[in-house]
Amino acid sequence: MASDDPFEPKLGRIRAQTPKIPKSHQGKVLHAVNRAGGMRGGKARPGRMAKFGRGAGVARVLSGSSSQGVRSRRVVVKARFVKLAGKGLQAAVAHLRYLQRDGVTREGERGELYGATLEGIDAKDFMKSCDGDRHQFRFIVAPEDGAQYDTLKPLTRKVMAQMETDLGTKLDWVAVDHFNTGHPHTHIVVRGRDDKGADLVISREYMSQGFRERVQAQVLLDLGPRSDLDIVAARQAEVTQERLTSIDRSLLRDKDNEGLVAAVHRDGFTQGLRTARLAQLQRFGLAEPLRDNIWRLHTDMEATLQQMATRGDIIKTLHQSLQTGGRTEGMADAIIHGDLSSPTGLTQPVIGRLLERGLADENGDRHFVVVEGTDGRMHYADIGNGVETPVLPTGAIVQLTANRPDLRPADATIARVAAQSGGYYDVELHLKAEPNARQDFAQTHVRRLEAIRRETGGVERDTAGRFAIPADYAEVALKYEVKLAARRPILVETLSAQSLSEQVRHPGVTWLDKALTQEKPPPLALSGFGQETRGALQQRLQWLVEEGLAFQSPDGNIQTNPGYMSALHKREFAAVATAVSKELGLPYSAAQTGEQIEGRLRRSVTLGSGKYAVVDRGRDFTLVPWRPVLEKHIDKTVSGIMRDKDINWSFGKSRGLTPDM
Repeated sequence: MASDDPFEPKLGRIRAQTPKIPKSHQGKVLHAVNRAGGMRGGKARPGRMAKFGRGAGVARVLSGSSSQGVRSRRVVVKARFVKLAGKGLQAAVAHLRYLQRDGVTREGERGELYGATLEGIDAKDFMKSCDGDRHQFRFIVAPEDGAQYDTLKPLTRKVMAQMETDLGTKLDWVAVDHFNTGHPHTHIVVRGRDDKGADLVISREYMSQGFRERVQAQVLLDLGPRSDLDIVAARQAEVTQERLTSIDRSLLRDKDNEGLVAAVHRDGFTQGLRTARLAQLQRFGLAEPLRDNIWRLHTDMEATLQQMATRGDIIKTLHQSLQTGGRTEGMADAIIHGDLSSPTGLTQPVIGRLLERGLADENGDRHFVVVEGTDGRMHYADIGNGVETPVLPTGAIVQLTANRPDLRPADATIARVAAQSGGYYDVELHLKAEPNARQDFAQTHVRRLEAIRRETGGVERDTAGRFAIPADYAEVALKYEVKLAARRPILVETLSAQSLSEQVRHPGVTWLDKALTQEKPPPLALSGFGQETRGALQQRLQWLVEEGLAFQSPDGNIQTNPGYMSALHKREFAAVATAVSKELGLPYSAAQTGEQIEGRLRRSVTLGSGKYAVVDRGRDFTLVPWRPVLEKHIDKTVSGIMRDKDINWSFGKSRGLTPDM
């Protein structure tokens, strides 16, 4: 039988029609939205992601009907999406802790968390409720006229109630108000869950613009429109400011392709402001007059002004640190590491006294330290993500070192094993290529490869657990190290948690003793902390003479006895071991190199020579070098192998221990 539409069947296995569900969290969310009917229309186009999530429609309506004008109240809103996977939860805990630090209220007191109805919320309780959340949202709300509010709590609660209406869900959030800067502001942390327990997804458009429109509208209702005098004063104040101003933004919008802009304006008052600001920009080296009120703007004007604003904030921080420490001098030789003055960062290690640690970027959780160096200068350093650097006691002796990305010895081993194994790596292949290697040693290479795979995608892992090592593995590993260095550009090592005065007569090894015995002692200036260190070293020598650990030579100089530091260490170690033995009711047993250490981690003890972990082994206890990773395993079973001056730890129950670096 003939047919106008011939059909030829092809036999074969019926394939599953179930769409493949992505493995990543973002992929799962997008997959669920597509199945629910969202984001239709084929391939994603630029700007489509801005309309994805709750509040997208509200944000478009608000931006389309924005009534911003010269009389509106300006508000700065910074928003951030934060993942809680990996170290994210730990970083979120540290973030809340720093938001509640001392000196942020009007009265200089400690910050206090509050919510929609509650006051004095415990940060630990809030973070416990966040356990299992994939992400959270952070907002900084800074009204330009925030100083006119006695408290920012009513404003925050009103705008958060409005956000709940806009997003169509109840929100779990906490906030804290800060009045420690020239612009009072509020930090808001919102859980990444809706009122039904599902992942909360907020559109980028709402986070970047819609919420700011809501806050501006509320501030306008609270304070009313700006008066003529307010507008004139605010705009005139911008002329001399060392930051990017609204006048600058207007000039940047009006410039042509060659960077030329005219000072003239149809409004006489605005023309006067533009002319005055251009003259100020000329003094900054960012503008050049040409002819007939025509100016050429520097190509990097915007970035430079933003850096100048950051530098100004840093200088204020340095002044505050000096005043807190009771000092009035030292700013003349201040160094800002990572700023325009030193774009390459630290070239030499800096040793000094920690004056302050704080948040350089409160929303991004980037921290800074201020150190008074033995070289007589003040040092401000951006140390990156707060979670990467453990708690540092104020007054401690620290060393700052540039974190320079480089390949590790493990990378050479991985490449060598892969070259002998057809381009693959796993523990079995490693042990086959190097029969003398230990399995726990090979396992550390697996963890490194897994970290590189997750961070860069430069290596792949097959279903058998083998890693496919690419020919350019060295470049992939270096790229990973560069990413790590960006998170922690400057390394901070605590040389001593004790102050100089505490070290002078401490009956154990101190940083002063190490400075006395170094071949190249740190440079000591004749002023500031360098001078204080010189005095402390002399006092330490006198104490050593009193203890019989040093003597005065015929020429009048004081010389230490051979092996005096070992004697000090044994003396202090014995005293601490005796005290802990009385506390636990167990005898002390020294850990030997190569010994398997297994038991319950009780706590840590700090000696002049460093920090140690107290491991209860049931019949006795031992003291072993402390590592930051142990902090979250107190009162849990730990296991590891003692090395020369360190220990490789494993965590978990006695059975099925999982190796951990």
